[in-house]
Amino acid sequence: MADAFGDELFSVFEDDSTTAAGTKKDKEKEKDKWKGPPGPADKAGKRLDTRLQSEPASSGKNKRDLDVEGTDEPIFGKKPRIEDSINEDLSLADLMPRVKVQSVETVEGCTHEVALPADEDYIPLKPRVGKAAKEYPFILDAFQREAIQCVDNNQSVLVSAHTSAGKTVCAEYAIALALREKQRVIFTSPIKALSNQKYREMYEEFQDVGLMTGDVTINPTASCLVMTTEILRSMLYRGSEVMREVAWVIFDEIHYMRDSERGVVWEETIILLPDNVHYVFLSATIPNARQFAEWICHLHKQPCHVIYTDYRPTPLQHYIFPAGGDGLHLVVDENGDFREDNFNTAMQVLRDAGDLAKGDQKGRKGGTKGPSNVFKIVKMIMERNFQPVIIFSFSKKDCEAYALQMTKLDFNTDEEKKMVEEVFNNAIDCLSDEDKKLPQVEHVLPLLKRGIGIHHGGLLPILKETIEILFSEGLIKALFATETFAMGINMPARTVLFTNARKYDGKDFRWISSGEYIQMSGRAGRRGMDDRGIVILMVDEKMSPTIGKQLLKGSADPLNSAFHLTYNMVLNLLRVEEINPEYMLEKSFYQFQHYRAIPGVVEKVKNSEEQYNKIVIPNEENVVIYYKIRQQLAKLGKEIEEYIHKPKYCLPFLQPGRLVKVKNEGDDFGWGVVVNFSKKSNVKPNSGELDPLYVVEVLLRCSKESLKNSATEAAKPAKPDEKGEMQVVPVLVHLLSAISTVRLYIPKDLRPVDNRQSVLKSIQEVQKRFPDGVPLLDPIDDMGIQDQGLKKVIQKVEAFEHRMYSHPLHNDPNLETVYTLCEKKAQIAIDIKSAKRELKKARTVLQMDELKCRKRVLRRLGFATSSDVIEMKGRVACEISSADELLLTEMMFNGLFNDLSSEQATALLSCFVFQENSSEMPKLTEQLAGPLRQMQECAKRIAKVSAEAKLEIDEETYLSSFKPHLMDVVYTWATGATFAHICKMTDVFEGSIIRCMRRLEELLRQMCQAAKAIGNTELENKFAEDHMTHPPIDQLLSAVSHCVWRSRENQELILSYYMGSGAETQALRLGSRHLYPLGHLAGPQHVFLTTGEVGESCTSEQGVSSRES
Repeated sequence: MADAFGDELFSVFEDDSTTAAGTKKDKEKEKDKWKGPPGPADKAGKRLDTRLQSEPASSGKNKRDLDVEGTDEPIFGKKPRIEDSINEDLSLADLMPRVKVQSVETVEGCTHEVALPADEDYIPLKPRVGKAAKEYPFILDAFQREAIQCVDNNQSVLVSAHTSAGKTVCAEYAIALALREKQRVIFTSPIKALSNQKYREMYEEFQDVGLMTGDVTINPTASCLVMTTEILRSMLYRGSEVMREVAWVIFDEIHYMRDSERGVVWEETIILLPDNVHYVFLSATIPNARQFAEWICHLHKQPCHVIYTDYRPTPLQHYIFPAGGDGLHLVVDENGDFREDNFNTAMQVLRDAGDLAKGDQKGRKGGTKGPSNVFKIVKMIMERNFQPVIIFSFSKKDCEAYALQMTKLDFNTDEEKKMVEEVFNNAIDCLSDEDKKLPQVEHVLPLLKRGIGIHHGGLLPILKETIEILFSEGLIKALFATETFAMGINMPARTVLFTNARKYDGKDFRWISSGEYIQMSGRAGRRGMDDRGIVILMVDEKMSPTIGKQLLKGSADPLNSAFHLTYNMVLNLLRVEEINPEYMLEKSFYQFQHYRAIPGVVEKVKNSEEQYNKIVIPNEENVVIYYKIRQQLAKLGKEIEEYIHKPKYCLPFLQPGRLVKVKNEGDDFGWGVVVNFSKKSNVKPNSGELDPLYVVEVLLRCSKESLKNSATEAAKPAKPDEKGEMQVVPVLVHLLSAISTVRLYIPKDLRPVDNRQSVLKSIQEVQKRFPDGVPLLDPIDDMGIQDQGLKKVIQKVEAFEHRMYSHPLHNDPNLETVYTLCEKKAQIAIDIKSAKRELKKARTVLQMDELKCRKRVLRRLGFATSSDVIEMKGRVACEISSADELLLTEMMFNGLFNDLSSEQATALLSCFVFQENSSEMPKLTEQLAGPLRQMQECAKRIAKVSAEAKLEIDEETYLSSFKPHLMDVVYTWATGATFAHICKMTDVFEGSIIRCMRRLEELLRQMCQAAKAIGNTELENKFAEDHMTHPPIDQLLSAVSHCVWRSRENQELILSYYMGSGAETQALRLGSRHLYPLGHLAGPQHVFLTTGEVGESCTSEQGVSSRES
């Protein structure tokens, strides 16, 4: 426990000479046994075990009778006292954003609030006069009507609703209004694929629409521009003339702003936009939507409405399928009511199945979630006509493995098989014969013909697109997908199945959050087609009703800021005169959220201080000294436990029959008996390596009530006045608070209750035999721990025990009363200090120290001057946003690329864009290993400069962020190898290779611009050479858009998909490959059909610019 009173505790025992006198007596003792690590005294002042205070301690005599000189004069430094109350003026009026919120009356099922500047009165929205900017052929929902009224009044609005609720209607109306008023409007989306889909939809609706995604620019003078958020950010930094004409900006999927990597782009963009622009924000349900609207109001000094609805056009029913069971259990009905009785029944079925989840070699949970369960439930779904179904798994390999288990099932008719085969063959028709023989291409068709699809990031884009088309048309009945499918296009199904309730998040295997569950389960239920959507959660291990309810009925994830500084941001802000980095920090949503917390923290401080001042302790100074001694003993006791819990020391003593104490947080089980122990594999959080995890099976006295609910709840200790029942409980080693010298006989068969209860009687007999406490294993004498660190800790323990026993308060009859008061007062003091730190943090512009450090790095590397004037290096770095701009600029200025061939340069740049893990580290030739070493040396220099500038950076972590796993693959491909050939060189998924190529193309384009900025034509040409126009890759990226047209029999169907006609196209994303001619540096390439007749492909000369100027 931390020192409650703000004083440094004892430092006088660090010198070994202080305790020299006691070492001889240590060896002389033979009779006294180790009484365990020290702990706080009990209410009578006696020393107890650190974790358990139920055991009577021995008399006040110190067990390692250490004679420490000078104990009469305690050494504490300054007088112990609790920090004074807050005395500074908080000036809340100056700190708080001046925003007020007004509720607006609306219909049931829809909430309408408006955030407006505090000095403005709320003016009710005026009803529309005249004709609507856009008419709809269907009756609008309440939330749509409210949002459209806000747009008609030229006021910003955030629309927060579930997936498929119809939020796009609000965006379309804003576009129609802007076009009617001869204004320009920008529609932004988080990813290029969504931008392409929205462009096609908007183009069909309004015609006067352009597209800007970085690698493709179509009709940039259009009144409505669809673009990625990154492009809008770039336009704002460069002061584009377009922004002077923009009246509305629409942000689709604004909840992406919480993304840890890219979320900062949204905040930058919103901050940089001018105040006269109005906004439409479209978001999934977020619980803090009002807070976001308050930020917009505070930032741009304009009202911002919040239209929030939990309404689902198609209600959902949530079922649990316990692994090993035979049926579904309805746990949340269509009214949203949680049925706990059904939940407990499902958990009991899981327990009765007997084969509870066991960790596999990767540390994941397996066991009852076997192939038969997934097969069984998919078959059940089909038999009940619950298809189409999306089956979510949390890894690409699981996704494919589950799909392959379905090969015995067939969901398509002969006519459907024929259509699937025709669409598929036309899609891959333009691939080379060799690429058609890629394992992925060959293996997927048999599944597709059976109505089974796979969708994950490792698929070839052409396959992923084809599968999306087939699923939308109802030709795929069961789609096995990863969670990324839930984040993209609107492709609902009737049923959603989760193959697991846990996922690996890069650090640990955990329960999926309620927000993740809402996002994925929202794909269930097709509006206008299903009366209800069905969600099935497979559970393969015990889940408590609390966790289950939180998962199934919890709220969506809040929209919390992911703002963080980047060098690209700092350099761009230094380059722009009107704004600086400090302004960006101050205006960020990150800072705003901390500002909004201030009133609550201030109230917390005041309440705590009032409680603190009410507590009066007689002779407080003396009591505080005694309190600190006890706290230090408790801290040292935990240090001793850490040594004892090390497997190499404790495992030899955990034989069957060993008496041990168990305590799990607040649950004190007391003494129990070891039955057995086992070793399991546990994944280390950071490295992914296997770490031994030891579990001890201990026979413990448990509450009968908790044993009844053992299917859903962990065992609980029996109360002192309760008889309880002895039960074998698996316990982690660190929960053993004491290991005794005593071993008991235990019956061979512990299944009969009488045999287990007989062990309880034996434990009680041992406790009677040792009234001063059951003897514990001495860590040095018995367990043989010779660690010098432990010996020092024990010496400190003995010194502190001597002080405690000699303190006048130790035997005071009022010790219990005053100690309890002191403990309470100390805790309040900790709360006050914590709140003050929180308040100080909220009142300070966050990340300002980091900004100073980053500026220091930029100055030392020559990117900016001491007066924050950007240098040539800085201007070059501004051109690079898709990779490490500092390192790439340093490499460019150091001439690292000068002597490399275009193929070597491309291979080296792949290290910056490949982000996935691979089990294989390639053996690089010297022509690649040499440049890699040079790059790493350059990175080490940047890490060193960063560390010298007081920026937190771990050199090893920084270097490992540049992954060379595809260097040889990219090099081989750039020299002319086929895609099929390079796929055989690595275990990386084909789709992941193409994703890397796409990112690489983006980076190469930026490197061209960077080289152009310094006037290095040779380097510019090197980055622009034709290594990105290799036919196989280009075909794999963009084949579908100009090949499926050949399917003349289904031309009407195909036309509706590719030209955006028909309502079903709203549920389609053709993906970025149709609009991304990777060979744009080498001349005309096939792009998405925008002019000419159906069946033709057009080139970049036909009115489509394939490169952003």
